[in-house]
Amino acid sequence: MNAPRTVEGIGVWDVIVKCAGQVRTTGGAVTGLDFAAVFRLADALGVDPFVLAECLPAVEAVIVSKLNEQIANR
Repeated sequence: MNAPRTVEGIGVWDVIVKCAGQVRTTGGAVTGLDFAAVFRLADALGVDPFVLAECLPAVEAVIVSKLNEQIANR
C-alpha cells in the first residue's frame, strides 16, 4: 500500500527504519528526529540527501505523532 516504489524511496525508507532510536525528547514526549544523525546515516548509506530532505518532514510528523500516541496509551 505505502511501500516505496523507487530506488530512492527504498533508500529513504531504509534510513528511517535504521534511525528509529534517533529521536529528540522533552519532558517525556517525542519532539522530533535528530536530523543530523539521520543525514549522517543517509550519507554513510549513499542515500540522496535531496530526496531525504524532501521526504523527512512528512515522515517525521507521523513518527512523532505515533510515538507520542503510544506513550500516552501506556
